[in-house]
Amino acid sequence: MTRLILASSSPYRKELLERLHVEFECISPDIDEASLENEQPRAYVQRLAIEKAAKIGKTQVDSLIIGSDQCCVNNNIILGKPKDRDNAIEQLNAASGKYIEFLTGVSIQHPQSGWHREWMDRFTVEFRELSLAEIERYLDTEQPFNCAGSFKSEKLGISLCKSMRGDDPTALIGLPLIRVAQCLREFGLQVP
Repeated sequence: MTRLILASSSPYRKELLERLHVEFECISPDIDEASLENEQPRAYVQRLAIEKAAKIGKTQVDSLIIGSDQCCVNNNIILGKPKDRDNAIEQLNAASGKYIEFLTGVSIQHPQSGWHREWMDRFTVEFRELSLAEIERYLDTEQPFNCAGSFKSEKLGISLCKSMRGDDPTALIGLPLIRVAQCLREFGLQVP
């Protein structure tokens, strides 16, 4: 049986992949996640997803490896994880009343055979007008400091939204399971 590896240290991606009831292990790829000069958001998340899977693939050549990366985009500016509370307030204040894109790049690779699939999922969130008090209450309750754009939709963050648009709600959390499951089945793994 082919070993499945999630090239990530993200507890959110781990929790998502567990939904598929497949055996896997997590190995952190420990790569530099800085964007390149003039790199566009879509290219950025796709490059990082591919690099994460490829790094693990160098030592785990007979495994199927899933790499994924997500960024939040406001006016074509990449917003990463906030550095601190002040940065989180700044990010959410800038998102107030706007449409914000969440881009998730995915790369699934089997280095030994050369089999691979890569894609990018897009999810758009329309934030409602947010007061500073609402932002601070959300940050105090949710502590989303390890989330792109300081936004954690799976809990209280949903209350910050006016609307959402996308094909797969799990893409917003960081790993689009609809297509991941499809790719795992295509490779030959048993996924319910």
